[in-house]
Amino acid sequence: MASKVAALLLLGLICFEFAAAQIAVDCCLRVESEKRLNRRNLVSYTIQKAGMGCDISATVFVNRKKMKLCVVPPEENPGVQKIIDFLNKRTQHHR
Repeated sequence: MASKVAALLLLGLICFEFAAAQIAVDCCLRVESEKRLNRRNLVSYTIQKAGMGCDISATVFVNRKKMKLCVVPPEENPGVQKIIDFLNKRTQHHR
């Protein structure tokens, strides 16, 4: 009886791992490097890292209309880092 329970647990674990590996990741496929962004229209951001489920590194800004805007990572453009700092300060101020 114990071996049947162990086999079922193992099968369940294998199925769970397989399902978790099939989750689609919403990645930027390309980035805009010269696009001017109006920071007042941006509400949040995430950092996408290459090799962590996506092919390229990017900064993903979300605007008020919930559109995602893919730009270069902050290490490649100081202006992107300034917008991230602005959003972080605005978020802390609203808490």
